[in-house]
Amino acid sequence: MTDEKNKVETNRAVKIPLLPLRELLVFPSTVVPLFVGRDKSIQALEHAMATNKEILLCAQLKAKTNDPSQDEIYEVGTIATVLQLLRLPDGTVKVLVEGQKRAEIKSYIDSEDFFYVEARELSEKDTNTLESEALIRTVKMAFDNYVRLNKRIPPEMLLSISQIENESKLADTLVAHLANLKLSDKQALLEEIDPQKRLEEIYGYIQSEIEIMRVEKKIRARVKRQMEKNQKEYYLNKQMSAIQKE
Repeated sequence: MTDEKNKVETNRAVKIPLLPLRELLVFPSTVVPLFVGRDKSIQALEHAMATNKEILLCAQLKAKTNDPSQDEIYEVGTIATVLQLLRLPDGTVKVLVEGQKRAEIKSYIDSEDFFYVEARELSEKDTNTLESEALIRTVKMAFDNYVRLNKRIPPEMLLSISQIENESKLADTLVAHLANLKLSDKQALLEEIDPQKRLEEIYGYIQSEIEIMRVEKKIRARVKRQMEKNQKEYYLNKQMSAIQKE
């Protein structure tokens, strides 16, 4: 969980419905579609829609747990706004949520229908310095290289990323495009309230992924050359065999 020494809190405490997530995290400054099927989760969303449309999104420790207990839910999550809710014919619900603020669960409030908690927003350190500006530029350049090697990320994402000048927003936006990042690593990034540290961690991960993808590219090229060589030798042997028979 978040280091107590580094934790900075605002005075805003909220009573809010909680929606546990499986193998997924929603970060501030991101818009994410969710498909919800559990009764308690649907009721939590209904409560949010009937009040101020705010809901706390926290990941489960174990994704396979269908009915998690309080101890099986991470304490730090994201307060999100429900932008859209659509009920599907099979009884499930599709919602579009927008992450707003990091928050930590302080206590659970008795509620039989859904998880209801008292949470406190977590503020972040302001790191508007020359060093932070340099870090932002460095990370953007690294992400540019990452996108060029990773064909699964649309190139237009670069334009979107290039327009972000805030460390915190940049870090939280980039996390959504790092597909191989483990949930536990994403949770650690969510709990890190220092934007500079968070961005440095992401930069390290991007650089690591770039090196892996470059090695993969070399391996694919080597295998392709070997296959072409084997195929060429196969056809030459077939031709030589046909000539010998004549």
